[in-house]
Amino acid sequence: MRKVQKSSYEELRRQRLEENLKRLEELNLPKLAQKLKDASPKPSPAKPKKPRIFRKEELEYVDVRRSPRVAGKPTPDYKDVSADEKGRTPIRSYKRRDLAGRVYASDEARSFATNSANEIHSKLRNKFPSFVKSMLQSHVTGGFWLGLPNQFCKSHLPRSDEMVTLIDEKGDEYPTVYLAQKTGLSGGWRGFSLDHSLVDGDALVFELVKPTTFKIYIVRASDYRP
Repeated sequence: MRKVQKSSYEELRRQRLEENLKRLEELNLPKLAQKLKDASPKPSPAKPKKPRIFRKEELEYVDVRRSPRVAGKPTPDYKDVSADEKGRTPIRSYKRRDLAGRVYASDEARSFATNSANEIHSKLRNKFPSFVKSMLQSHVTGGFWLGLPNQFCKSHLPRSDEMVTLIDEKGDEYPTVYLAQKTGLSGGWRGFSLDHSLVDGDALVFELVKPTTFKIYIVRASDYRP
C-alpha cells in the first residue's frame, strides 16, 4: 500500500515539473534572461596609475636666513611649520603635553597670582594699553587657545587676522597668530606656553608696546606661600 502511494506521489510531482517547464517555455523567460545579461554593459578595466616623479629641486632643502640676534644659537627644529598668506614668520610646532600631568591651582594660589599681576599692572606706565589674564587649563593644556578681553581687542588690536609678537621678560620673541573674529591667540601661543611652563593659576600681564607686539610679565601661582 505504501509503495502505491509513493508511486502516485512521484508521478504527480513529475507531471507538475513538466507543466512548469512548459509554462516557462511559453513565456520565453530563459531567452529573456539571456538577452538582459548580454545587453548589460561590461565594466571598463581600471586605468593604471602613473607613479609621481619628484624633481630634484623638490627634494632639496633651502637654508633660511636667520637674524643676527639668534645666528649663534642652534637651528630650531620646525615640524608642521605653518605661515600666513603674506609669508610672515612661521610658527614652531611642539609635542602635545601629557594631560594626565595637569597642575590645578588652589583658589588661594590663583588669587595670589592674580593680585600680584594686578600690582604689576598698576605700576606700568599708562603710555601703553595693558590687561591681566589668569591662566586656565584650556589656555595651557589641550587646545592651547587664549581668548583676550573682547573690548581690549576692539579698541587696540587689528580688525583682521594678524601676526602678533609676544616678548618675555628676557627679551625673547614669540610670533603668534591673532584671530580677529575670535579675539584670541591661536598658533604660536602653545609654544610660548610650553617654553615658559605655564600652568593653571598663573597670571600674565599683557602690555601692548607696539600695535602688534605685547610685552609679557609672568606671575607664578606656585610662588604662593600659605
